[in-house]
Amino acid sequence: MRNIAAIFKKQIKDTLKNKTVLIQFIMFPILTLIMNNAIQIDGMPENFFVNLFAAMYIGMAPLTSIAAIISEEKETNTLRVLMMSNVKPYEYLTGIGSYIFFACMLGASVICVAGNYTLHSSLAFMVVMAIGIFISLLLGAAIGTLSQTQMMATSLTVPVMIILSFLPMLSMFNTTIAKIARFTYSEQISLMIHHINSLQPEPGDICIIVLNIVLFAALFITAYKKCGYE
Repeated sequence: MRNIAAIFKKQIKDTLKNKTVLIQFIMFPILTLIMNNAIQIDGMPENFFVNLFAAMYIGMAPLTSIAAIISEEKETNTLRVLMMSNVKPYEYLTGIGSYIFFACMLGASVICVAGNYTLHSSLAFMVVMAIGIFISLLLGAAIGTLSQTQMMATSLTVPVMIILSFLPMLSMFNTTIAKIARFTYSEQISLMIHHINSLQPEPGDICIIVLNIVLFAALFITAYKKCGYE
């Protein structure tokens, strides 16, 4: 636990210096506050921008942040130094993952406040966001672990990020895309957020989320073993 806590604190200091990672955590919460309060159009659904940016936030922030951090520290040999200092790979990944999860949940709470939800709906919103962030962390950690350099991680995360972030938005305007998007966790999270005030997820939707978790967990475990961390 001491090693995990040390990694957590180290990452806080590093993020304050790394503006590329820092902006991932604050961009969408700030955009949500601005757009939700500045734009009011007749016929626009309630909490339209909250619903839109929440799904995009899940698909971008945790995924790109953890992939960038892990790949950068592999490239600069920081990770190798930590391993030589008796920091276990799982301790390092737990420290990094818990930090990014905490930072993303802070951003999610800002988006939640912008939605003016009831207490019950706010709790449901945060639980749904936590599930989405956790899945993105699994996928991002797998990409970061497999990547030898930060450039390689970026080249892999950008197309994945675009697909996961924009599919929920595109599915709102195209039924064909919606049929495809429903098999992604970001679309399922988006649908839950849209109905957060009367959330009753279907068993099939829950199965899709579980399958996404299993798939990305298996991918992460494979990457973990391939890099010799087991």
